[in-house]
Amino acid sequence: MTAIVDVATYLPRQVPLAQRQEALGISDQDLRRYSRAFGYEQVCFDPDQSEAQILLGAATKLTGLAGCEDRVRYVLRPRTVRSASPYPHSPLREVTQALGLEHAEVFALTEQACAAGLLAIDTAGALLAADPDPRALALVLVGEKTHGTVGQLIPGMAVLGEATAAVLVAAHGDRDVLLGYSASIEPIPGSGLTMGPDAVAAFGAVYGSSLAAVIDSALGAAGLTADDLALYLPHNISKMLCLRTASNLGLRRDQVVTENIAETAHCWGADTFLNYRTAVDVGRLEPGDHYLMTSVGLGATFSAAVFRH
Repeated sequence: MTAIVDVATYLPRQVPLAQRQEALGISDQDLRRYSRAFGYEQVCFDPDQSEAQILLGAATKLTGLAGCEDRVRYVLRPRTVRSASPYPHSPLREVTQALGLEHAEVFALTEQACAAGLLAIDTAGALLAADPDPRALALVLVGEKTHGTVGQLIPGMAVLGEATAAVLVAAHGDRDVLLGYSASIEPIPGSGLTMGPDAVAAFGAVYGSSLAAVIDSALGAAGLTADDLALYLPHNISKMLCLRTASNLGLRRDQVVTENIAETAHCWGADTFLNYRTAVDVGRLEPGDHYLMTSVGLGATFSAAVFRH
């Protein structure tokens, strides 16, 4: 079964959200709301670093990649923004060349926005399962550069940061095994980085029930219930929403990793992997523990994945 071999993360310069208020056009009222309800205190933002640099910041920290570059058959780039650079410049090509992965099949996944990170793990597993080399690996690169105000703020919904994650995936393994994955798409007219009030309201109306449905589906595929979960690793859209989802599952507050929300804001599809890295580093996951990852993308796509550590 699909297994995560290694996860590395990178946080560019962290800036107090209050310092970005004027540039992003955030009112005093919204700034208080982002701080109190959403839990944002800082946002990862460094205009001096390119997208290639922030991706390499994570990928070069992968201990499982060094010396195994020849085993990497696929490099997957899940994206929310379809293209971050003008043709013919390719940050992804720049990254693969720097890592010595020119031989790999390299491609992007789009159309599921921030939910594409979990899709990429499932897709990588399927590709590797069909690969004739049982030692083959896939590299998933998640997180994006925030270009302009439209890429740094979704009014009323999220402040976007630039933290990244690199995830090394194998077809089989004895830890961090993917037991169940589910995703669904709920069409929301006008949903996007420039959402208006009607789209925000429509998104909010289906958020809870749609996320609950994919969580139930992923748990069912894993043969588990919420009672079997040791930890919940959410996407960092809002601390309030994360805790509400956990409560609906019957989980305690200490079973939810929310620390990164204050430190990074919402970092596209990288959130769940940032939370994984934190959970492992501070000893909140024990061998054999089951944990849940969720992510939601504009459009809207709802996704959930259940793993065994």
